[in-house]
Amino acid sequence: MTKQTLIQTHNRIKPFIHKTPVLTSQLLNEKTGCNLFFKCENFQKMGAFKMRGAANAILSITEEERKRGVVTHSSGNFAQAVSLAAQKLGVKAYIVMPENAPQVKKDGVKTYEGEIIECESTPQAREATANKIKEEKGASFLHPSNQDEVIYGNATAAMELLGDYPNLDVILTPVGGGGLIAGTALAAHYFSENCKVIGGEPMEADDAYRSLISGKIETNDSFHTIADGLRTHLGDRNFPIIQKHVEKIIRVEEAEIISAMQLIWERMKIIIEPSCAVPFAAVLKHKEEFKNKNVGIIITGGNVDLKNLPF
Repeated sequence: MTKQTLIQTHNRIKPFIHKTPVLTSQLLNEKTGCNLFFKCENFQKMGAFKMRGAANAILSITEEERKRGVVTHSSGNFAQAVSLAAQKLGVKAYIVMPENAPQVKKDGVKTYEGEIIECESTPQAREATANKIKEEKGASFLHPSNQDEVIYGNATAAMELLGDYPNLDVILTPVGGGGLIAGTALAAHYFSENCKVIGGEPMEADDAYRSLISGKIETNDSFHTIADGLRTHLGDRNFPIIQKHVEKIIRVEEAEIISAMQLIWERMKIIIEPSCAVPFAAVLKHKEEFKNKNVGIIITGGNVDLKNLPF
């Protein structure tokens, strides 16, 4: 993987994505004691950064493979991203979703003509169901976070952010499956002088935090976090990148996530989902560490069930 790979990826997906805005807030800067730059992927097509990786993954398979369709498993945002990218490219998308996935995300998939197959809410059930479809239909499997093409697509959000603000000291992202933080870490490595990358993770699903300590991929026993996008664990493609290029991971409590989410809604007037509030909660929790620094935060998505807000 080279810097050139990321530049080619960005050029390949540009026709399928928005270059999203970067927002700032004087009030939040004062509250945290640092200069915050929010890369608003909640304004991305289908409402999340996942469009970048999904588009790149589908554009990377052959015409022949596209005819047989694509399959993925996802609790929501990658499901919608694959559905929309597939729809734009005339490819059939089979989407395996846990039965308890937010209705707003299921509705999104249907809007983009993805075919939903429901399964139990466990990583094992997701994978088994997706494998079955792969075998029956000959569809190409797209992994939401543990696939090189997805990771490179995800890297383009931080590439754009660093293109606009080259002097960032640090970029924070939430950590779920690890595809975004791995891509962000590659972007920072190739497109900045000394920008560090730090992850934010819920205490209730802190597998990545534990993985960095133990040196092997850990899993979660509990999934009781409001950050529904962060309940998955790392994979063998993204974990080595994270080990090599990510500074550390900061854990936050559920109450801190909710309070950070509310603050962004109230002060910035934008809709963000709970997962996006995790890195901002990490900055609020460790103000000393970020004091006077230029801090980028990737706001990962805005697909929220408005009937089910935590505040």
